[in-house]
Amino acid sequence: MYPKNTIYITGTAKVAANDPIFAIYDMFFVGIILDRNNGRIIDVTCNMVRDVTSEFIKSILVNYNLEHDIDLIVEEIKDRFLGIAQKAVIAAVKDARNKYLMIKNN
Repeated sequence: MYPKNTIYITGTAKVAANDPIFAIYDMFFVGIILDRNNGRIIDVTCNMVRDVTSEFIKSILVNYNLEHDIDLIVEEIKDRFLGIAQKAVIAAVKDARNKYLMIKNN
């Protein structure tokens, strides 16, 4: 389904105790499939409580460049995703980006 040049990277973040994610998973994670060569996000999964929320997060992230577009990604999340887990989503995407940069630079 995914080309050989794609990789899967996860990012994690803590969530507030009043977030429904905390009751089920204890933390938030985002899984990002991206093109190893250019950093373009191909697909996304995350552990939101409702599928529609996961699909919404995916619609925000797909086609951005994880390496170069982080500021644009953060601004779009702040503008469009107004759920309790907003800070966790941003932190998890940044965590995934840091992992990608470490892999790319080694």
